Amino acid sequence: MFSETRYALNGDLRVAYRASREGPRDIVYVPNWFTCCEHLPELPSVRGWVEAMTSLGRLIFFDQPGTGVSDPVTPGALPTLEQWADSITAVLDDLGSREAVVLASAGAFATGALFAATHPSRTTALVVLEGYANPITERTDGLDSEEARAAMIAMWGTGEFQHWTNPDMPWNEEIRATWARHDRLAVSPGTVALMLPLVTEVDVRAVLPTVRVPTLVVQHADDPFLLPAWGKYVADRIPGAKYVELPGRNIYHMVEPWRSSFQEIAEFLTGHQAEVADDRVLATVLFTDIVDSTRRAAEIGDRDWRALLDAHDAVVRSQLARFRGREVNTSGDGFLAMFDGPQRAIRCAMAIRDAVQALGIEVRAGLHTGECEVRGDDIGGIGVHIGARVSALAGPNEVLVSSTLRDLVIGSGLEFEDRGNHELKGVPGEWRIFAVA
Repeated sequence: MFSETRYALNGDLRVAYRASREGPRDIVYVPNWFTCCEHLPELPSVRGWVEAMTSLGRLIFFDQPGTGVSDPVTPGALPTLEQWADSITAVLDDLGSREAVVLASAGAFATGALFAATHPSRTTALVVLEGYANPITERTDGLDSEEARAAMIAMWGTGEFQHWTNPDMPWNEEIRATWARHDRLAVSPGTVALMLPLVTEVDVRAVLPTVRVPTLVVQHADDPFLLPAWGKYVADRIPGAKYVELPGRNIYHMVEPWRSSFQEIAEFLTGHQAEVADDRVLATVLFTDIVDSTRRAAEIGDRDWRALLDAHDAVVRSQLARFRGREVNTSGDGFLAMFDGPQRAIRCAMAIRDAVQALGIEVRAGLHTGECEVRGDDIGGIGVHIGARVSALAGPNEVLVSSTLRDLVIGSGLEFEDRGNHELKGVPGEWRIFAVA
């Protein structure tokens, strides 16, 4: 979907950027503190938002100097706000883009506002997500800025900072690992400490009345870090700006739940609100199948085997209904189901295992919790592949789970036996597998 990373010259500094295919308008995403355009568009947590945004136009990601794969900076030559705004000009020039929508993410409003005010002829519109104009260090709401800064530096590289500032985003070990990698590719902890003053002490209140382009400010109502009042202040002082406040606590609008925010952006840019399907969800998937089904079918014959399968299917469906599972599909003697609760999924697998023994058959089951792509009545994605691979490792009457799922049900009373690390075909890395005791 995106080009390979390219470089634009901002003075003597090279600014890395990537762009999607061309569309009805250019939309340049102004990065906040620390990003890596090489990795950000592929993050599972933002993929749904990225695909939706590319339906509105060509989406452009770039890394500010000192971050990601752009040129590094040194303590004696940190970029200024003007240089950060010049990065937008450099990227648009390199793409041959005459004008663009400037989409300022959390922490990037100062850069976006300065560009829009300085280059109104090149700014189709300014969209502000969790904006603020005055220094964060002046906050009076009780949150200690120095403590927050120290916590950010301490957590950097683990992914936990993204969870802390986006508590509504679906979260598990798999998601944490992807964000941890993005942290490390974006910037080191030392550079975090070096560059934080650029985004926490900047003051652009004087710039607000000079922004003369169509402006939309979208704010989450319960964001404890970038307060709604700060976004309202920005909107009130930009002539003609529209302010929208949405439910939520995240500082990012590109992670779940992102659809309401996207619809506001789409309506602002196009004049009508786009319909967006809930195409990605966090779910627990369950795979079951009958052990030695081919041998058993040959022993009892087609007619009796069909009757046995019908009884098996009735038992499975009865337990799915009991534990709020949704049947996705069946294939011969196997079932794929999904659940909105990990503990219910495991207990359902155990109930199926126990109930079918009365029919004289044994089943194996495998479960995993991860992000799934909803495709009509079907589901797909890496989470489903992992669940299938875990199930393939199970023996007769075994219920196996991934470590991701095991971690989500600690304290539930369920007990597990460690089955060690395994390589799952087609899935990166090693996965630790547990059997339900």
